[in-house]
Amino acid sequence: MDTIGSTVACGRADAAARPSVPRGLTLLFAVAAGASVANVYYAQPLLDALAREFAIDAGAVGGVVTATQAGCALALLLVVPLGDLVERRRLMAVQALLLCAALAGVGCAGSTPVLLGAMLLTGLLGTAMTQGLIAYAAGAAPDGERGRVVGAAQGGVFIGLLLARVLAGAVSDLAGWRSVYFGAAAAMLALAALLWRRLPHLPPVRQRLRYAALIGSMFALLRHDRVLQVRGGLALLMFAAFNIFWSALVLPLSAPPYNLSHTAIGAFGLVGAVGALAAARAGRLADRGRAAQATFAALLLLLAAWLPLAWMERSLWALVPGILLLDIGGQAIHVTNQSLILRAAPEAHSRLVGAYMLFYAAGSGAGALATTAVYAHAGWRGVCLLGAGVSAAALAFWWMTRRCGADAR
Repeated sequence: MDTIGSTVACGRADAAARPSVPRGLTLLFAVAAGASVANVYYAQPLLDALAREFAIDAGAVGGVVTATQAGCALALLLVVPLGDLVERRRLMAVQALLLCAALAGVGCAGSTPVLLGAMLLTGLLGTAMTQGLIAYAAGAAPDGERGRVVGAAQGGVFIGLLLARVLAGAVSDLAGWRSVYFGAAAAMLALAALLWRRLPHLPPVRQRLRYAALIGSMFALLRHDRVLQVRGGLALLMFAAFNIFWSALVLPLSAPPYNLSHTAIGAFGLVGAVGALAAARAGRLADRGRAAQATFAALLLLLAAWLPLAWMERSLWALVPGILLLDIGGQAIHVTNQSLILRAAPEAHSRLVGAYMLFYAAGSGAGALATTAVYAHAGWRGVCLLGAGVSAAALAFWWMTRRCGADAR
């Protein structure tokens, strides 16, 4: 922690002196972050198609999402922290080009091992870009605008996550699941050129750190930053609940009696767009010192969501209020977490983001793997009971640690 603390004063002075971020650049951060994260989630509405193509058992097809989340974890641990050490614009452009190659690899996959390997790389590079852009936005903004710029970038992430399911379903219905990944590869190639031209030059705060020491300092943050520990644990449980629903949804809806197309299944993701508005509101509440109230309300919504979701087998309309509650609660928790964690150490934003999102990757991967296995043995009711149990655990965890997680540094 001494190494991290040695440049705090310099980092804060630089942040305060930076000019206002133009709206065009704020929009670019949002669009780029959304396009990057979408690549990680294209597979969710395609799990049934992938299971048929590669002869994967229904109870194990969640491993495709888990492979992607394993890549996410590797990115957060080994790649995202590089933003505190090297020039970020070049890093973003290189990562976009490598992501283009990984997506093309998914589209060309001819066997299950190749598919899983390419999915792992897609998760790694897509996550590295997404979280790197969040840290980039935080570093580019002066102190008085950081919440606005980071909030816009996080809003782009949320919209990209939702649209990924819709887009993947529609394109798959029209031209097959492989075309989803070939199209995504072309989009990332264009984005790489745009980022290189438009992102500001933002050198890292000067730190005499080698790569191994940089990674080690992230573990120091995990050991000593109590707010990071508590909010990370909350994120793990929340994202597990989130993926318990989204990873399992395609399985009952694509089977009799519904037999819905990928387009129709993906369209349910649009219902959660209201969550972006709630997320922005949660960030403002955190800035005003009301993070505890925002978190408590969001966790209650997350838990309540599973009641209407459990009625899906009787009426598909029950999904609408359930998805609204789930997405509003989840995104409000996520933004509140980030608002608290990024209040300190401007020179360590990439490491703070990376460390926090490690909890996200662990929760998302565990949720995706558990939910397909539970669905195979207990059906949709079992999925909803699992999700409600994890959501209740998140509420209990927050209640026991609320004095540490809600207080600003």
